[in-house]
Amino acid sequence: MALNLLKETKMSDYFRHTKIIATLGPATESKEMLSKLIRGGVDILRLNMAHASHKWVEDAMWFVREASSEVGRHVAVMMDVKGPEIRTGFVDLPIQLNVGDLVEFHTEKTEPTGDIPAVSVNYSGLPGEVSVGDTVLVDSGLIHLKVIERDKERIRFEVLTAGELGSRRHINLPGIQVDLPALTEKDENDLAAGVKAGIDFVALSFVREAKDVKTLRRFLDGLGSSAKIIAKIEDQAGVRNMVAIIEEADGIMVARGDLGIEIDYHKLPLVQTELIHACQAEGKPVIVATHMLESMISSPMPTRAEVSDVSHAVREQADAVMLSGETTTGAYPLESVEVFKNIIESIEPSVSGALNDRIKLKEPKSMMLRSAATLAQELGGAGIVVFTRSGFLAYVLGALRPRGVPIYAFTDDESIFRQLLLPWGVEPFFMEFSEDPEETILHALQVLKEKEWAEPGEWQVVITNALAHDKIVDTLQLRQID
Repeated sequence: MALNLLKETKMSDYFRHTKIIATLGPATESKEMLSKLIRGGVDILRLNMAHASHKWVEDAMWFVREASSEVGRHVAVMMDVKGPEIRTGFVDLPIQLNVGDLVEFHTEKTEPTGDIPAVSVNYSGLPGEVSVGDTVLVDSGLIHLKVIERDKERIRFEVLTAGELGSRRHINLPGIQVDLPALTEKDENDLAAGVKAGIDFVALSFVREAKDVKTLRRFLDGLGSSAKIIAKIEDQAGVRNMVAIIEEADGIMVARGDLGIEIDYHKLPLVQTELIHACQAEGKPVIVATHMLESMISSPMPTRAEVSDVSHAVREQADAVMLSGETTTGAYPLESVEVFKNIIESIEPSVSGALNDRIKLKEPKSMMLRSAATLAQELGGAGIVVFTRSGFLAYVLGALRPRGVPIYAFTDDESIFRQLLLPWGVEPFFMEFSEDPEETILHALQVLKEKEWAEPGEWQVVITNALAHDKIVDTLQLRQID
């Protein structure tokens, strides 16, 4: 589907650097609600594949593209694959566990011992992964169990915290790196459906090491997909291996649901900061997700703590903040997006304008981008215009974090156009390039003026190629809007 550049218009007088991601669900999957979300400022829509069908993916993608075309503002789509999860099996009635009780987990092909309450687990390797004395968490960390005995097929626990154990409860193994595959058969089938539908990003759950990302990339390559990979950091292994994972992935999601269970809760803000800084050092986008406006699932207003939490992510200059339950089943999805926008608009101007000094710029052209960012900030009211077919230059500019400077990224590649909706401060435009670089520049500046992104007399810092004596050279130019 061709993109209609003529409808790409400025959303408000304030230029928002931090991007907004919303998750689709029953509350927002209609074409009418999608249009409202897009008009409201959502940049990326997330498809959570935990319970989704392939037909739903196909329908959702059609609605998203149709709504985008009608609204005149395009969004990207991220498929979040479920990944390998360890869960308890089915129980006829919930098992009431009291402190000091014993309970048994057994593999699905093994019968329980029969002398104590028991439940199956879907991962046959679990008994071999734990040791006597380990703590296992069940049901989002509500139930704590201590391993007191194990063999090849069964584990016996002592109950440390009381609770009711129902069917298919999630199991967390803090500090234990399990030997699970990066992709399940369900993930592969979901990805094939997503690639066919045209997804732009893939969020990979429970990434423990860099080879998990490599596994997904090989699979996507085999499908002929150029979707960018967002690695979700959700356990201690992912935190330990964050640098290698960040280097291999195209971006990171701080998935605070399972991560908040896997590590001490009071250390979660420190780990979030560490992940954000590590991504900024590598020039990779970072998304902060989970429980950001959780109370707005049922309330029209956020709590003061939630406002502070979102403000913290914006102040640390995360590339994007994400809504989950707030926009899938929540009663106030549009209000949640508006709250994000209001917080961002209030907090961003208070952040230091200093450029990102953590990033490692290795190429001369990247270093030139730092000069462009500095120049645009010193001019005041100036933007940066960049032309890209790979997205690289725009991603580096976003990683430099030139606060107050819009980064106008022009590309003639539709998939790159949508992938440029993630990095901080980047506003992408789809435009055919001329063989004459000067004609391309003039066309881009005209578009900015016509769509009211820039006004006559304003300066733009332009990064482009120029032909000099039959040689292509990189240039940094100052151009003024006619």
